[in-house]
Amino acid sequence: MEIDGLDFMNSPPVKTVRFGGSVAETLAKYKQGDSSDYELLKHQLADPEIKDAQIISWLQEFRSCVTQLNKDHEQLIYTVLRLPWVGRSQAVVEEYMTFLSNLVSAQTVYLCACLKMVVSHFTPKRVTICEGGVDISDSDDEDENLPRNFDQCHQALQLIARYVPSTSRFLMPILQENFPFVQKSSRTLECYVHNLLRVTVYIPSIRRDILEVIIGKMLKLDVSASRSDIEEAEENTVQNQRAAEQTEEGLFDMVTDTADQPSRTTAMAHPVAERLDTLMAVMMAYIKDVCYVDGSLHVERTKELYKDLLGVFDKLILPTHASCHVQYTLFYLCSFRLALAEAFLDHLWKILQSPSQPAVLRQAAAGFLGSFLARAKFIPLPTVRACLDLLLSWIHRYIDSQDSSGKQACCDISLHGPFYSACQAVFYTIVFRHLEPYHQIYLNLERVVMCQLNPLKVCLPSVTSMFAAITRKYQVVFCYTIIERNSRHMLPVVRSSAGGDGVTTNTNPLDSFFPFDPYLLKRSGQLIEPLYQVWEELVDVELLPGSKEDEDDFLCGETPQNEGIVGMTPSSYDSNLRSPSSVGSPPFTFQKPF
Repeated sequence: MEIDGLDFMNSPPVKTVRFGGSVAETLAKYKQGDSSDYELLKHQLADPEIKDAQIISWLQEFRSCVTQLNKDHEQLIYTVLRLPWVGRSQAVVEEYMTFLSNLVSAQTVYLCACLKMVVSHFTPKRVTICEGGVDISDSDDEDENLPRNFDQCHQALQLIARYVPSTSRFLMPILQENFPFVQKSSRTLECYVHNLLRVTVYIPSIRRDILEVIIGKMLKLDVSASRSDIEEAEENTVQNQRAAEQTEEGLFDMVTDTADQPSRTTAMAHPVAERLDTLMAVMMAYIKDVCYVDGSLHVERTKELYKDLLGVFDKLILPTHASCHVQYTLFYLCSFRLALAEAFLDHLWKILQSPSQPAVLRQAAAGFLGSFLARAKFIPLPTVRACLDLLLSWIHRYIDSQDSSGKQACCDISLHGPFYSACQAVFYTIVFRHLEPYHQIYLNLERVVMCQLNPLKVCLPSVTSMFAAITRKYQVVFCYTIIERNSRHMLPVVRSSAGGDGVTTNTNPLDSFFPFDPYLLKRSGQLIEPLYQVWEELVDVELLPGSKEDEDDFLCGETPQNEGIVGMTPSSYDSNLRSPSSVGSPPFTFQKPF
């Protein structure tokens, strides 16, 4: 096609109209006090309809005078950093990354601004749908190019880190500050956490800090959704589904084969549990991808990740009351190799027996110890026996110290909290391992049960009842007389510290959750299920009158309520992790790790 003798189809495109001079000329005029072209330049850069060719042209000019872009041009630089480069053509992305590299190299004052810009793209944009002038939806962007956009962000971060070695020191506070509110959608949280974990691949020096931030946020979700609330929401959903199915059958008078029906949704009915389930799935995918290379466990990477997670466990998980699920990150990691599980048990054991540790942490460690021994299928009986031997030896030494003190020992939870927690851990483990009796352990129990500290009086009634039934079955300890006597006496009264008139209440510090109680989250729970020891019904065991054994968990109904404290599908992460130097795992009493 020709117009006025010109080959229109083969002629070059018309150059985009621009106003004002070049960037270099504009900066020179601005320095002399003339800001008209400077303001015009900012306006053109902020044009929402800006084209790829325009972006490339501007960026090339900015690169040619990057040394002139000092602190006086802050607003102009911020405008450039807001250019919509992510998801654009490859030419725009490459030109923008080159500009970023030049900028942070020549003007480190803009390092944090560049980092904030990149991190701002770690979550999908919000898309508002209008109908008739009314906003009817505010949902996450479902752009299929989102993974590619995230890849571009990480390429930019890696470039910046290459040119500015101190990047990690400035990046970590930015990652923390930009973490979305935990009330945001599952998809927003999933994308951000996924991207934070990707950062640890190429900036491993901040991995523990990143894990600490992520797990801290997950704990807030975990403790704000009580076990009973999650179970109630699921039960209500099931009932509503059944009611809907019955209504549909009544309307159409049809009988359908349930075997042909689709499986129940894996989404959690409780909104907070749904967000937590999503993040747990991301974390577990990350743990596996770090530890396994080409289907084989990579020992050094696994040891280093274990160390980082253990540090976060000590700082955040162990002191947090009533978390139900986040601790399963370590449970899952420990399932990869027995030496990891033994190292974790040894760590808990050292906390429990250390007098320099606060009593509340020692008691929490005992709870984790007993619950881990009872619930982890991957812990073999010899390891369980060795742990019970250690616990009982310590318990007997504690009783010896009380007997030799010359004072009358009495049942006092505030004085002997770690002792009672250790006893409950032993009783709880024996209850769950009842199908594998270990008589040598049972032979050491009578003195514990009969001692003046009277642990049966303090332990949870459900644990006490089941322990008494099992030990009676094997005719090694007879607890019923003590239990009946204890039932006639109240626990020591603890005065409330809440102020006011000092109301007195009967409180028991051991009346707390077991850390590895049944896992309720559906999607991430698929990884936990094959590793988990469920409660198995007792056979030929007579319980105390009034006791009942639940088919799922004999502690059902006794776990206290949690109290609140103040998407991209998880995929394989970069397998080219740096091989960290071996620092070694904590030595375990029974077997040296790895």
